[in-house]
Amino acid sequence: MTNVIELIEQAWENRELVKQEKVKQAILDTIDKVDKGSLRVAQPEGDNWRVNEWVKKAILLYFGVQKMQVMHAGDIEFYDKMPLKKNYESLGVRAVPHAIARYGAYLAPNVILMPSYVNIGAYVDGGTMVDTWATVGSCAQIGKSVHLSGGVGIGGVLEPPQAAPVIIEDNCFIGSRCIVVEGVRVQKEAVLGANVVLTQSTKIIDVSGDKPIEYKGIVPPRSVVIPGSYEKKFPAGNYFVSCALIIGKRKASTDTKTSLNEALREFNIPV
Repeated sequence: MTNVIELIEQAWENRELVKQEKVKQAILDTIDKVDKGSLRVAQPEGDNWRVNEWVKKAILLYFGVQKMQVMHAGDIEFYDKMPLKKNYESLGVRAVPHAIARYGAYLAPNVILMPSYVNIGAYVDGGTMVDTWATVGSCAQIGKSVHLSGGVGIGGVLEPPQAAPVIIEDNCFIGSRCIVVEGVRVQKEAVLGANVVLTQSTKIIDVSGDKPIEYKGIVPPRSVVIPGSYEKKFPAGNYFVSCALIIGKRKASTDTKTSLNEALREFNIPV
C-alpha cells in the first residue's frame, strides 16, 4: 500500500507519470478498493474523522486515465468516462429504477436506492435508504441506517484534496429537500426537518436552553433541527438571513426505527 500511495502522490505532482502502466494500475486498484469499501475517502477515528487525501487524488487522476465510452441500459444511452455500478443482487443492494450509482461508490448490503444518484467516492453504509431524487455527492460519507428523504442534496467534494467531505453519521434522519454541503458533519442520530440548508457558513443555533449556543459546520448528536432565520444589518437596512435552529434532542424513547415524522411530532414540526 505504501508503494501505491507513493505512486499516486508522485503522479499528482507530475501528471506525465500517469502514462506509466504501473501508475495507471495503482490508480485503478485504488478505485477498485474504494468501490468495494476496503478504502475510504474519509474514515472515523474515535470521535473525529480523518480525510485520506491520497484517495481523493487517485479519484481525480482516475478521470484522466479513463476514456469516454458509450454505455447502454436497455434503450437508454450514456456517454461518459465513468462506468456505472453493477451486480446489485450480489451486493445485497436494492436498486429501484431509475437509481444510478457510479463505479467507485461503495454501497453496503441492505442499502436501498430509490430513483436517486450516488457519485464516485461516496460511502453509503448498511441499512440506509437514499430516497427518491436524493443525491449523494462525490466522497460523501453516509452512515448506517440513515434515511435521506426525497429530494435531499448531499454535496460532493473532490477539490481541494484536503477538504473534508459531507459526513452524515449513523441513524440520522434527513428531511425532504434538505441540503447539506461544504463538508458539514451531522453527528449520530440527529434529525433535520424539511428544507434545512447547511453550509460551512450557516449558523446552527441551539435555542432549546436559556441562552443560544452557536455552531458552524457541525450538528451535535441527537439534535432536532429546523429551518430558521435571524436579523442581520446591511448597508441597505436590516434583513433576515437563513440559519438552522436546534429546538431539542431526540428522546431515548425515539429509537432508530422511528419515522422522521414521529421523531418531529413532539415538537409539532412538519417534515
